[in-house]
Amino acid sequence: MANMSLKKNEMPVQAPDVRNKNFSEVALGYTEEQAIDEAKRCLNCKNKPCTTGCPVQIDIPAFIAKVAEGDFAGAYDVITKSSSLPAVCGRVCPQENQCEGKCVRGIKGEPVAIGRLERFVADWHNAQPEAPVQKPASNGHKVAIIGSGPSGLACAGDLIKKGYDVTIFEALHVAGGVLSYGIPEFRLPKAIVQKEIEGLKALGVKVETNTVVGRTVSVDELMKEEGFESVFIGSGAGLPRFMNIPGENLSGVYSANEFLTRINLMKAYKEGSATPIKAGKSAVIVGGGNVAMDAARCAKRLGADVTIVYRRTEKELPARAEEVEHAMEEGINFKFLTNPTEITATEDGWVKSVICQQMELSEPDASGRAKPVPIDGAFFEIEADCVIMSIGTSPNPLIKATTAGLDTQKWGGIIADEDGLTSKEGVYAGGDAVTGAATVILAMGAGKKAAAAMDEYIQNK
Repeated sequence: MANMSLKKNEMPVQAPDVRNKNFSEVALGYTEEQAIDEAKRCLNCKNKPCTTGCPVQIDIPAFIAKVAEGDFAGAYDVITKSSSLPAVCGRVCPQENQCEGKCVRGIKGEPVAIGRLERFVADWHNAQPEAPVQKPASNGHKVAIIGSGPSGLACAGDLIKKGYDVTIFEALHVAGGVLSYGIPEFRLPKAIVQKEIEGLKALGVKVETNTVVGRTVSVDELMKEEGFESVFIGSGAGLPRFMNIPGENLSGVYSANEFLTRINLMKAYKEGSATPIKAGKSAVIVGGGNVAMDAARCAKRLGADVTIVYRRTEKELPARAEEVEHAMEEGINFKFLTNPTEITATEDGWVKSVICQQMELSEPDASGRAKPVPIDGAFFEIEADCVIMSIGTSPNPLIKATTAGLDTQKWGGIIADEDGLTSKEGVYAGGDAVTGAATVILAMGAGKKAAAAMDEYIQNK
């Protein structure tokens, strides 16, 4: 019987005053009963509008129908025909702007909790005894993937299933890219990321860590000397941006990338860590995106009193509504219409405070959002001993600098067509390396498109 409730089944979570002191996952996941009940809210629309909002084109009504029947294994099979990382996507995708944003149930109530159901199905599968994996038959062709983030993993997953010999080259010592170094444990447990990667390895994907393409080996060397017939560049956008204001070189100022990498990859939050990090008694986070929320919530868990400063209003925050809500519940302060102009220092060279200017909104700028403009003479000071800059990232220029014939945008992004083809024959690119910082699922969609194009290129070569 259909469930015509206008509201989703609530996601069980840790209490805010408990979770803001630990790094365990905040959301606890649906029970089987909750998942089946939520799945019965789906109307199984014939034209499947939800699938048009999914960058990897999962047959959403089909997998939800399986959940409603209690056939969780069948639901997993449907999802994994299109997605290599269901346990990841169910946790970090902005479903409210994608599949759930297209859900018919959202017209007069809340949409079906598609992301929560995807997470449930993936977690159910991962809890089952591991079944033997049958490796695809080899087609005799060899491809390379640069970067083991979401675009690279999605590309590798599709190509290995087509019989390619696939090798991923990862600069860091742990695979996963932004999934491992960027997203905190309390949002995306690292054991889940590694479980997904192990699944790809079981199919035959090889992962070479500690390999900096452009230093250890070049793209040209991979193709001319190592015998790779096509290369996909999914190296992300890990080069942090700064405001270039006085005081940004002080001790206690971090880019969000460095701060989160130390915490997520190097486990700096654990006692006795080899790479400890200081969040201090009070921390100021500059920015309003998901990365800013992640950095703020990590600093809170390290014991700091945390303030996020953002130059527009709450309405314009680019972070997911759920992440903002969680941050506010956890006791993080927000100062809107606020722009830092200087970071002051203590006598020994550490951060002392942040000088800020009050802003107001005027006409929309090129992004379509109201443009913040400073109010003359309206300055104030926030005491802090840690400042974390989260104002965006750009692709690392290393690959461009070491790859002949690879065209890039002025801001550093690799130029590629809708299938990922770059200006260099046989070389494809996708994800943040092309678009700049975006979402996990958009990067996966780009990786899948590139995999299809690489397959066509090699088969027709």
